[in-house]
Amino acid sequence: MLTYVDRMQLAVRDRNEATATFADILGAEKVREDHVDLLNATRTVVQAGISEFELLQPAGDGLVQEHLDTWGEGLFAAGFSSPALSALSERLTDHGITWWDEGEQVFIAPDQTPGLRMVLSPEEKREPVGLVSFLYEATNLIDDHVASAQFYADAFGLDASRFSPIESEQYGYTGQLTLFEPPARLDRIELSQITDYDKAMGRFKTKRGGECLYMCYVEVPDVHAIGWSSGKPATRAARMTPTSRVCLSTRQRSTACSWASAARTSPGAGRAGPSWPGLPRRSKVVC
Repeated sequence: MLTYVDRMQLAVRDRNEATATFADILGAEKVREDHVDLLNATRTVVQAGISEFELLQPAGDGLVQEHLDTWGEGLFAAGFSSPALSALSERLTDHGITWWDEGEQVFIAPDQTPGLRMVLSPEEKREPVGLVSFLYEATNLIDDHVASAQFYADAFGLDASRFSPIESEQYGYTGQLTLFEPPARLDRIELSQITDYDKAMGRFKTKRGGECLYMCYVEVPDVHAIGWSSGKPATRAARMTPTSRVCLSTRQRSTACSWASAARTSPGAGRAGPSWPGLPRRSKVVC
């Protein structure tokens, strides 16, 4: 009942500055502005490719302000779309999952999932804009990938037979990709169970105190164009998501970077497991 990794929500201190950053780096365009009462935050929504990014600035005490006080700016929630959001909401209730709704969206707290704060939206077709093609993955650091995979399959009506195993000795994790509709699309939640807590993902999970959202992936047709959409280097890049990671990938290779530091790439390293026919292989690279 999930179709796309539809959006990401980010906690930011200044929506205007963040909007300019997304425009400079990804060629994103502002779609709308409003207020989210549940989060007590003002929101600017920008579109990059066919995906949306919600830039949340606290309007006072609330979850977004709490996130900024604790972790600083960065990824706040992963967003997914469904063509049958009402039916999915009923399914969540049937599985004992508490959710809140505002406008056309459904909000799920991380204590209702394996640590992943989620926002669900109705499926919507959009014409692509900017330098990004689409979001396609949210990475969820979890304690038990088998139990977590079963949770997402049961709660969100996903077909577990389509899930793909992953493993990386270099980056210290094992897990699964909860592919929504392979081989047609890449969209999935990556479930990463840490096997080496001395490596980057393990250190992040320890710092966050348990299961959590780690990073997201976007696909781009030309990774070298990123940051030059305004005709100049992306001078704001170091402030984009300083406490989270974003991965940019082409059909041939992946490039990951933390906006807080320079990237180190290791082509060919990373996840192992079967490829879906017609689905391009990608290497895993991290900063």
